[in-house]
Amino acid sequence: MHGTIAFVAVCCACSTFGEFTQTDRDRVQHMLRDVSNDVKEHYYDASLHGLDWDARVAAAKVEIDKAESLNRAMSHVAGLLDSLNDSHTRFLVPLRPYRHDYGWRWLMVGDRCLITQVRPGTDAEAKGLRPGDEVLAVNGFGVGRDSLRKIEYVFKSLRPQPGLRLVLKDLAGAERQLDVMAHAETIVGSGRGGTQDIWDMIRELEDQAYRTRAQVFRSGGGIAILKLPIFQFSDKEVGELIDKVRGAHSLVLDLRGNPGGRLRTLTTLIGFLFGREVKIADRIQRDKTEPLIAKAADGEPFAGKLFVLVDSGSGSSSEVLARVVQLENRGVVVGDRTAGAVREAVHYTHKIGVRYAVFFGASVTDADLIMTDGKSLENAGVVPDVIALPSAVDVAEGLDPVLSRAIESLGGSMTPQQAGKLFPIEWASE
Repeated sequence: MHGTIAFVAVCCACSTFGEFTQTDRDRVQHMLRDVSNDVKEHYYDASLHGLDWDARVAAAKVEIDKAESLNRAMSHVAGLLDSLNDSHTRFLVPLRPYRHDYGWRWLMVGDRCLITQVRPGTDAEAKGLRPGDEVLAVNGFGVGRDSLRKIEYVFKSLRPQPGLRLVLKDLAGAERQLDVMAHAETIVGSGRGGTQDIWDMIRELEDQAYRTRAQVFRSGGGIAILKLPIFQFSDKEVGELIDKVRGAHSLVLDLRGNPGGRLRTLTTLIGFLFGREVKIADRIQRDKTEPLIAKAADGEPFAGKLFVLVDSGSGSSSEVLARVVQLENRGVVVGDRTAGAVREAVHYTHKIGVRYAVFFGASVTDADLIMTDGKSLENAGVVPDVIALPSAVDVAEGLDPVLSRAIESLGGSMTPQQAGKLFPIEWASE
């Protein structure tokens, strides 16, 4: 993604609203120093892909000194880490004293970016944004597989905007432009710029845990469906999920939209799905290479037929599991090409200040994964055995032809309408 993204007149936790002081500039230089050192000391490739890191850090320092706003200054820190073109290495920006939501979700479907959900009661809904709309551009930036991840990072994390200008194409092929305002809610509290009450934080964590829970559904004909939104489950929890699908002759493991998560969840799940020791990949680190092994599960494995569903939102551990299923001929992978975001990272956190501490950090890749076919999935993804994509009309009508097709391939029966109602969208509580 190229070009300059317009400054948004909102503040982050380390600046008073609407002003950019020398103290703020010094703090951003402090952030640059800390996160650039994290990368230099811990990145899995000591050569940093041949980049002259010190020269790039020096250039970023000059740009921060010339920056006219806080967000622009922090963008130079983010841009430095982005120069590595690594899905798992990025600047972890300071938390902001407000909640921010544009009111929709989108997804790359093949080579098209489609609006998949619009939150009721938002400006997006009021302005006529609809599921099935194709997004052609955001604030002047073209949207595609190579750019969407960066666009999301910039507009959702690095520089949230009060609104976005969308160029859209509707189901009939007509183009239109919408200016959609975000919903921003100040976090009320006693700290500088607002802090959360501890009970608010607990409620948010509970809400997140509920929305990312695993769900099991038994369809007719001895087929079980396991919807796994994230790899964040303990060995015991994975075992309990396998117990729920045990007895079915076939399993549809739905990893669509699953961004990855814990490596331990991945290895434990593979152990239950294979019932034997499996070499997943070689972990390439700065000072060593070692095999990543999934051991046989401590319990009865699932031995039935396996279909794995993936899409462009399937990342990291989801992609690894799908590729292992292919390489070991354990089952069939169905859906869309995955995200191509497959590395391991460690988060390094820092803070500035004492009384009003500002927390920031860096996610730094400490290992690449080379699969048993000798290839990395980073920036490549997994190409399914069976390509199955919903159409824009399917998305608009809430249909799920991909899950329906998987069920029918296993001898069951489920219409796209029925499949589309199994796992309804759940928005975060306001």
